[in-house]
Amino acid sequence: MPGGLRVVTWKLQAKRGVQFMAQVVALVDDLFFQAKMLETARQVGVELKTVTTGEALLAEAQAAEPQEGLGQVGPGPALLIVDLNARQGPLEALERLRAAGNQRPVIAFLSHVQVELAERARAAGCQQVMPRSKFTQNLAAILSQAKS
Repeated sequence: MPGGLRVVTWKLQAKRGVQFMAQVVALVDDLFFQAKMLETARQVGVELKTVTTGEALLAEAQAAEPQEGLGQVGPGPALLIVDLNARQGPLEALERLRAAGNQRPVIAFLSHVQVELAERARAAGCQQVMPRSKFTQNLAAILSQAKS
């Protein structure tokens, strides 16, 4: 992969082998947590793509709508999830998404003691910011939002 990015995807496939665009794209660089998210997505029937950098998140969001830009919600991920403790650019990705006019829902999670980081994420356009424990507890319901 270009730039050494690691992208993990669980894809729903139709009978004819057609692969659908990810319904949820998550910026998470913790491999164990990626595995938990991918398994939960499989259980609730949601397609999940995980990326490990802010740049990869932006690329996934932009690739979904090459002609429309991020301001129009259409084909592509129905939900973006961001681990604010990821090592490579989570907050910067949120800021760039906001600057591009992103209309997709964005949910972020972090350590419960990182109050300032939570405020910065909200200011960068993140609709929901929650402690990692709450995110983990409600993961199935959060991922299911992409189906509605």
